[in-house]
Amino acid sequence: MVKGYMRRILFVDLTRGVCQEETLNEELCRDFMGGYGIGARILYERMKPRVDPLGPDNMLGFMTGPLTGTPTLCSGRFVVIGKSPLTGAWGDTNCGGDFGPYLKFAGYDGVFFSGTASSPVYLYIENGKPELRDATQLWGKDCLETEDVLKNIHGKDTSVACIGPSGEKLSLIAAIINEKGRAAGRVGLGAVMGAKKLKALAVKGNLKVPMADEAKANQLRREWATQLKGMGETFRDYGTCGITEASAMSGDSPVKNWAGAGYIHFFANAKHISDDAVIAEQERKYGCWQCTIRCGGHMKAKPGRASVCHKPEYETLCMAGTLCLNDDLESIIHFNDICNAYGIDTISAGSAIAFAIECYENGILTKDDVGVEMRWGDGGAVVALTEKIVKREGIGDVLADGIMRAAAKIGKGSEQFAVHVQGQEIPAHDPRFVPALAVTYRMDATPGRHTQGGRAWIMGVDFLTDERSNKYDYTNTGELQKQATNMVHIVNSSGICLFAYLSYPAQFIPDFLTAVTGWEYTLDSCLNVGERIANIRHLFNLREGLNPLKYFFNPRAVGRPPLKEGPVANVTLDDDTMVKDYLKAMDWDLTTTKPSAKKLQELGLSQLVKEL
Repeated sequence: MVKGYMRRILFVDLTRGVCQEETLNEELCRDFMGGYGIGARILYERMKPRVDPLGPDNMLGFMTGPLTGTPTLCSGRFVVIGKSPLTGAWGDTNCGGDFGPYLKFAGYDGVFFSGTASSPVYLYIENGKPELRDATQLWGKDCLETEDVLKNIHGKDTSVACIGPSGEKLSLIAAIINEKGRAAGRVGLGAVMGAKKLKALAVKGNLKVPMADEAKANQLRREWATQLKGMGETFRDYGTCGITEASAMSGDSPVKNWAGAGYIHFFANAKHISDDAVIAEQERKYGCWQCTIRCGGHMKAKPGRASVCHKPEYETLCMAGTLCLNDDLESIIHFNDICNAYGIDTISAGSAIAFAIECYENGILTKDDVGVEMRWGDGGAVVALTEKIVKREGIGDVLADGIMRAAAKIGKGSEQFAVHVQGQEIPAHDPRFVPALAVTYRMDATPGRHTQGGRAWIMGVDFLTDERSNKYDYTNTGELQKQATNMVHIVNSSGICLFAYLSYPAQFIPDFLTAVTGWEYTLDSCLNVGERIANIRHLFNLREGLNPLKYFFNPRAVGRPPLKEGPVANVTLDDDTMVKDYLKAMDWDLTTTKPSAKKLQELGLSQLVKEL
């Protein structure tokens, strides 16, 4: 009998108000592991192609992995999946907190929603017993209030994942929030919940995750926990805010809406929104479920801050900070609070604000359009525009659906300032500094996702002939990218945190998988499963008629034109060569990007050949 899984998947038809349970197939677990691996296979099989992402036929899934809720290091993750209303492509978003383990303790490996409720509802699960309940009284409440209400009803030992007013108003950059500040933020799946009138999931239980060798898993935890190193030490001491200044100065984090250089335009400012400056405002550390790193934090209570004020992460500090030339930490904390309360992605929101500032600077937007003056470095303007975005007021109504659609509505040449790929705002790691990201941002099934390259973005200097020559050696980058990406698919499908993968030797993953599931795993077998997952996610997009080679990818992000100053001055990436090398390594066609029949047969996906 398979271990590590609760072996139960719940399918909820919101139109009919019916919950049906199915046993999780063992072959599915072996082939696709869990998380968005199993999720992608389920959606590919059960969802029609080319459905409206905000319509009843789009399926929305919440999935855990076999290591979620076990002694494994940093095993508190879950994913949300569905067709993205922001990009029209495969959508998945990864999140921590307590919700993933609590979903398993409540009896399920995953929950899938279809249809649309006639009025607002939430799903409550306790020890294997699901129930749809009326959420009319919750509709309109923010994420913090929603969690408080549901915990008052069901008990403090309940974990809640919910949307706020932004999701209800179908903002295409809406997020799903748990723990009042852990965000499943990318690809706009909060809007899918809003369209389905699904306000929240509340889960509670004390069921144990079955393990093949629990004693061995606990022994491995004790052994591996002592081997934290490198990035892990920074994450432990500071969280992700510990890299903000260094990234801004190196050219890693984008500055002035991707048109500036931190060393030139933000030299004396970055320290105000980095490491010690942020930690000085932290009241206590915060960690996801039984995490050994505990990179999060809760900020000190101050007037104007949320009742539960989470420490802003690196991406948030950059998108509302370096990208806007804003070193006002208090405004960024406020920005983060607003996004968490209303349920909106901080990367996309910060990108929208930087886009608006550059449009304002170039006379495309005026004070009459925006309602406030928009200047680089104005923290007050950042907060004011955030309020408009989350409430869909004035120009905020335009920006709330992402910068691709905003640029299309505003026109007047604003498209050049909208830095996105296929509608997804690009996060705070610059391909001009880490060339591998030029492949990841375009070619992953979820475009514009820095985490999918895994160690590839940290290993970016390996693609340089030397660290500062600005001349790139493209030899064999495709195979390296393939291996790094496929291993990250294992991270995301097994239920562990990417930071664990970046902070401990990679061997801990197959060691824990073997102890928990009882199946013998090696790094090579993990890579094989990861490649199968990469292909099923990609096949989902191909069936939607999408070819990533045809995606719009703002050339500013790859150095066209190149920056004239700073650490990555005069860098223009040959991203087409890198993409071709990756396609060859994946055995995907260089023009259509379709996997070869031979590759699909090798991966046990031969039944899908005819569909291509």
